[in-house]
Amino acid sequence: MDDALKFIVLDEEDLEVVSAHVQDAIVRVGDVHWRPQEKRLVVGINRFDWESAQSAPPQYRRRRSVLRFERVLACKCRNVDPAGREAVLNLLAVEFKATDAPAGVVTLTFSGGGTLRLDVECLEAELADLGPTWTTSSCPIHPVDVFPSADKTSEERA
Repeated sequence: MDDALKFIVLDEEDLEVVSAHVQDAIVRVGDVHWRPQEKRLVVGINRFDWESAQSAPPQYRRRRSVLRFERVLACKCRNVDPAGREAVLNLLAVEFKATDAPAGVVTLTFSGGGTLRLDVECLEAELADLGPTWTTSSCPIHPVDVFPSADKTSEERA
């Protein structure tokens, strides 16, 4: 497991790097653990290994990892049913917006419109790989934006 990742996140730039590494991670709702007494959110993920997918020849692999957030004051979900523990989510991005620095909001965005919103005292997180990789048959793909310029009207796009 010499190629295992471990990142500590203390600012927005760190989080951007982690967000790139967890893009298209598979998350089972039952693997999201909110621990309010500890001010902690722990998310078990099956991370897609984007680095190996871009190697020659490409190798499609996943790896069990954990994404942990500290100093979390509140955790709210939208379009994610906490009771549906077997439901599977596809993580698209993790973002931070400062509110009253260093406090802010961390948003985990999932395909299909699901989000987790974390109110945090400050940005403190970690991404760590937990075990070896396994081969997967496909590489995640995203549809190309049909209308690349959002400022054009529908007539201008036609």
